Amino acid sequence: MSGADTVAKTGLSETEKLAVDTIRTLAIDAVQRANSGHAGAPMALAPVAYTLWNRYLRYDPAHPHWPNRDRFVLSAGHASMLLYGLLHLAEVAEKDGGNTPAISLDDIKKFRQLDSRTPGHPEYHFTTGVETTTGPLGQGVANSVGMAMGGRFLGERLNKPDLPLFDYNVYAICSDGDLMEGVASEAASIAGHLRLANLCWIYDNNTITIEGHTELAFGEEVATRFLAYGWQVLRVADANDVHAIAGALETFLQSSDRPTIIIVNSIIGYGAPTKQNTAKAHSDALGPDEVKGAKRAYGWPEDAEFLVPDGVKEVFRDGIGKRGAALYDQWQGFLTAAKAGDPEHAEALDAFFEGRLPEGWDRDIPVFEADAKGLATRESSGKVLNAIAQHVPFLLGGSADLAPSNKSNLTFAGAGSLTPFEPGGRNIHFGVREHAMGSIVNGLGLSGLRAYGATFLVFADYMRPPIRLSALMELPIFHIFTHDSIGVGEDGPTHQPVEQLLSLRCIPGLVTIRPADANEVAEAYRVIFSLRNQPAVLALSRQPLPTLDRSKYGQASGTAKGGYVLADSEGTPDVILIGTGSEVQLCVGAYEALKAEGVKARVVSMPSWDLFERQDEAYRNSVLPPEVLARVAVEQGSVIGWDRYAGSAGAIIGMHTFGASAPIKDLLTKFGFTPDKVLQAARDQVAKHKK
Repeated sequence: MSGADTVAKTGLSETEKLAVDTIRTLAIDAVQRANSGHAGAPMALAPVAYTLWNRYLRYDPAHPHWPNRDRFVLSAGHASMLLYGLLHLAEVAEKDGGNTPAISLDDIKKFRQLDSRTPGHPEYHFTTGVETTTGPLGQGVANSVGMAMGGRFLGERLNKPDLPLFDYNVYAICSDGDLMEGVASEAASIAGHLRLANLCWIYDNNTITIEGHTELAFGEEVATRFLAYGWQVLRVADANDVHAIAGALETFLQSSDRPTIIIVNSIIGYGAPTKQNTAKAHSDALGPDEVKGAKRAYGWPEDAEFLVPDGVKEVFRDGIGKRGAALYDQWQGFLTAAKAGDPEHAEALDAFFEGRLPEGWDRDIPVFEADAKGLATRESSGKVLNAIAQHVPFLLGGSADLAPSNKSNLTFAGAGSLTPFEPGGRNIHFGVREHAMGSIVNGLGLSGLRAYGATFLVFADYMRPPIRLSALMELPIFHIFTHDSIGVGEDGPTHQPVEQLLSLRCIPGLVTIRPADANEVAEAYRVIFSLRNQPAVLALSRQPLPTLDRSKYGQASGTAKGGYVLADSEGTPDVILIGTGSEVQLCVGAYEALKAEGVKARVVSMPSWDLFERQDEAYRNSVLPPEVLARVAVEQGSVIGWDRYAGSAGAIIGMHTFGASAPIKDLLTKFGFTPDKVLQAARDQVAKHKK
């Protein structure tokens, strides 16, 4: 039925129509009371959402965290009241098996108010039943691709014959704005390539955005675009036609070789007498007269507020409630049978459900011997990643077409590539799609997997929205960013990151680590895999870095504290040299020269500001004694922020401009990243602060 209109099937009973209008009026009333929000899309999409939830969604409201539930993503997050209304009417529990509702009527009355469970856009972790944080357009649909990939991966890895522990579908409602965003195009492209038949996007084609009609900026034929991506395309001519909606959903469920997009024509603000089908229905409260007019159009009591008529919740109990409970009970039987007589499989299942790392997951992490030539930290990262991945079966990831350079491939026997026909492969080939990669990795993380992406650090800029959202959602995913400095050399300033480290450090909750040598890399991975509620990024070098002699210098285990004393003197130091990544070797070189001159120096390796700031004041002061004002900080990145560690009177050797195209030695000399420059800065600091 690709590209064809769907066939009418079943309509709504009077009570079901009442349920649809309850979804609409709850949205109208919540937005009107808050005098803020977006009622127009919920008013238009209520029949679509009702049909999906109450007739098709495999979801148990009593067990909202059931691992094999269908996922529902409201990518058009501005329509959040659509989701909140569904969660309330379906009586979704706050906790599995609990009696407290995820969303009460009082919560709906507090829409968009401080600390309410009904914020302006859906927030993961904050409200049970919200599968991902949405609002920035395009992110939700891109997350849904990761969720669909995750579901297929888990099915391949954990299902047994006739015991489908994982076969869930992923549904996403998207808007015109979602499909204008480039990330949605990237995600749709890879979804079509991977033939994700468990993925269904429902496109609310209401042709209205904030500025007006979409013809102002959006004139393409969406159906043709998705056909080119390899999707099945279905059309519903009227969002109120539940016959066609049901037919389209059943067609999706019968498809097994590609993802589906259902293009639904709707009227934004449906029922509002003068504002329907206008931009005023998009993001404004309707106003008292328009509210009454819309309610009249629905046959609703005009003055009733937050009305849930008798029988509406019973409709949901008889639909999604009974169906979900039966499916959940059936799945519990599958789970019991899958574990029976197979302790190894039972342990794998329990470890996944608990988010627990297998015992001995880190036993093969290498210890790197001292070596003046050393390894690029991207090289040591590849070795450590593979040593861990062999023992963590739910770790998967890949690169945006840079795996040979990022050293992010899993190369051990059985790792395999994730393809349309091998959904259990652990190497993902994202193609040149950095933005979608970040969002898909988030979707994999939301599926309970330990997932990672990889590219050059400078291209983290393409990924900032999903990285930010991973921190907001507290997802334990990570990214491997190589080519972390002007050490990229001849590739020039387009590929030489300057401001990216600072940018990443600014994201609350994100752990950014820039290791100085192979053993700091190993310790960084230990930190990353210990995180349960935080994402992390690794910034790694292209060029070889000396592997420090840990019998002479401080232990790399100090990496876990973000900053530690790497080299020291007797008594209070005269000067402290602080570095990260490739610049630590410059600090060590200057330290040895100062030591020979009789100057008491200390070297502090500070791979992670984030981790260092978590330490108590006593520890931080033991590493950076406040009384020692003579300090030099060195990093091939922006100098902004380093004054917190160098002090207002300290010296900072960093980047004030973009880089240049030249051999690495010439670049380091031009921009001052040489042992002599660091040594002279240290001498100047000692002289400046000498008492």
